[in-house]
Amino acid sequence: MNRRSFLTASVAAGLATPALAADGAAPCAPTRGTGDLGLIIERATGSVLIVDTTTRAVVSRIDGLGDLSHATAVFGPSERYAYVFGRDGGLTKVDMLACRIDRRVIQAGNSIGGAISDDGALIVASNYTPGGIKVFDANSLAELASVPAIGANGKSSKTVGLVDLPGRRFAYALYDADEIWIADFSAGATPALTKFTDVGRLPYDANVTSDARHYLAGLFGEDGFAHIDLWAAAPKVDRVSSGYNAGRAKLPIYKMPHLEGWAESNSTLVVPAAGQHEALLIDLETMKEQGRIALHSQPVFCVARPDGREVWINFAHPDNDTVQVLDVFTRKIVHTFRPGPAVLHLEFTPRGHEVWISVRDADRIDIYDVRSREKKAELKAVKPSGIFFTSRAHRLGV
Repeated sequence: MNRRSFLTASVAAGLATPALAADGAAPCAPTRGTGDLGLIIERATGSVLIVDTTTRAVVSRIDGLGDLSHATAVFGPSERYAYVFGRDGGLTKVDMLACRIDRRVIQAGNSIGGAISDDGALIVASNYTPGGIKVFDANSLAELASVPAIGANGKSSKTVGLVDLPGRRFAYALYDADEIWIADFSAGATPALTKFTDVGRLPYDANVTSDARHYLAGLFGEDGFAHIDLWAAAPKVDRVSSGYNAGRAKLPIYKMPHLEGWAESNSTLVVPAAGQHEALLIDLETMKEQGRIALHSQPVFCVARPDGREVWINFAHPDNDTVQVLDVFTRKIVHTFRPGPAVLHLEFTPRGHEVWISVRDADRIDIYDVRSREKKAELKAVKPSGIFFTSRAHRLGV
């Protein structure tokens, strides 16, 4: 093919691209990158928004994703595909460029989230009903494995705190069995399982540090966290901040803190405390508590700015109209403001110059400059909750 023919074919192919979005979805631009795209959950309508962080604009709305009342999303390594885990057990593969659903399966009765393997080949869903995890091919969403969660107590358990680890491995907690498992799929669809028992009462959520070393699970049935050093020659479970409510009344919990939203800043973790108006500071070198920060109310998400200097914190009902900013260096709250009713989630742009905030009961997304604290823009959204930018594709544990 000569140069002229090649260019003609290329132009024709480019002009054909919009047809990809013609199947029931709003059209996208024929040519665009993925690095400044994001996905926003509209929890009440089973829809998601695709947004452009550079232009601060909605690119498209996609319907038909089922129950998104507790939805999360992960991205494949190319950033083109998002995988959305719905509360109804739905697993939906969304094409971020064509602005349409690529594939969708109902894989369980009640799902609580998921993860993607480090090579982008496996999608794993964490389930409440029937419990356990399920593994899918990232391209076809064909089911590859189902791993029941039967603890040493013989009970089938809900699984929570699912995160990806290097080498096609995944860590997760068994809520009803007081256990933590690591499933290794490096040799195929039948995993090698490492099981940690007696980790503490009712592990409810968990996360792993960005270096894939420290896995921490919050304990609903007692104060403190279960910790596993994954770099150790023989990993074992120990406790962190045990009894942090000792001598104090534990307040009613209106919404459990999310450890998946903890803030990692240099050698410090900022973790929301359950049952107190506090964030806990944990030293990653020693895994000892460094201090506590008094907060406006009960924290839900503690989200670190990409450079780690600040942590932005939102709160549970009935005080969920407020956001506070913690300066990790000085260990002081440096800013408090009220974006509006029911702030559910915060997400920083990849380099951290702006933060996007979902204000559910005002049906909008607010966009703030992180240094001036000024609101730069608003986007309309129907009962928005989770905000997920494609930069997550290149980070562990999110």
